[in-house]
Amino acid sequence: MKLGVLFSGGKDSTLALHKAAESAEIVCLITIVSENKESFMFHTPNIDITALQAEALGLPLIRKATKGEPEEELDDLEEAIAQAVKDFRIEGVVTGAVESVYQTKRIQRISDRLNISCVNPLWKRNQKALLEELVAKGFEVIISGVFAYPLDKTWLGKKIDPPLIQRLANLSEEFGLSMAGEGGEIETTVLDAPLFKKKIEILESTVEAQGNSGVFIIKKARLAPK
Repeated sequence: MKLGVLFSGGKDSTLALHKAAESAEIVCLITIVSENKESFMFHTPNIDITALQAEALGLPLIRKATKGEPEEELDDLEEAIAQAVKDFRIEGVVTGAVESVYQTKRIQRISDRLNISCVNPLWKRNQKALLEELVAKGFEVIISGVFAYPLDKTWLGKKIDPPLIQRLANLSEEFGLSMAGEGGEIETTVLDAPLFKKKIEILESTVEAQGNSGVFIIKKARLAPK
């Protein structure tokens, strides 16, 4: 089966890609670039890095801009997926959804209209286990956004590793925080993964943060040998 991946460059969409690639052919990536930083549907921090990630994966990238208006942004998503059906003959679309019924239902409806499958390799997986799998498989993932108490700017740019996973587990137990960021608490950016032919090297970055909200912005990056 030929699949396209809804790809934000974060940990969930990248891990979902790797899992789907175990049993199907990944032929393209589909990235929605939203002007609305508060979008319920689309990841926004460092979304432009998807171009380098696509190059590292050796896959074509369909990029579609959206103003990010609720529900209207779904029309832009459907257009992008329809383009993938037309250009790459995809038979299904892969999502990195873990808990979000809001996202999954809407993508399923689009898939049904386009007569393709909706594949959710991470659905309802244990969130701590997902983070541990990333580390075990050699993914290099940094936190690129925090949006909930008690997270702050000290988390931004940090690599997901066993000590950080344990810190998140402790916060989840104490404050009810979603370890995988399913409530929008954290966003991530993948710098390296098993299927990357090269890794992403950050050359210039900055942090913009206030209180319990902030982003790690990659201003300049390049592909480097692994």
